[in-house]
Amino acid sequence: MIANIVDRRKRPHRWKRINAIIEATWHDEDQADSDKAERPDDDDYVLYDERRYISLSDAITWAHGLPGEVTLFLYDEGVS
Repeated sequence: MIANIVDRRKRPHRWKRINAIIEATWHDEDQADSDKAERPDDDDYVLYDERRYISLSDAITWAHGLPGEVTLFLYDEGVS
């Protein structure tokens, strides 16, 4: 499930082909003023994964379907 989205695209109106990275949201806890995410006790969640050259819609669908809370990072095509 998407808990947070960080858009790092310099071309924010490009949506057909982007790069997307997800990380477990609890990785963000060391950031100032961040919310705290639960750290699952089991190994049925993803710590890190990426998809290159996918649409914004597919990136959101992919990240939202994962177990546990994830932060979705968006990058321009070819950049990560």
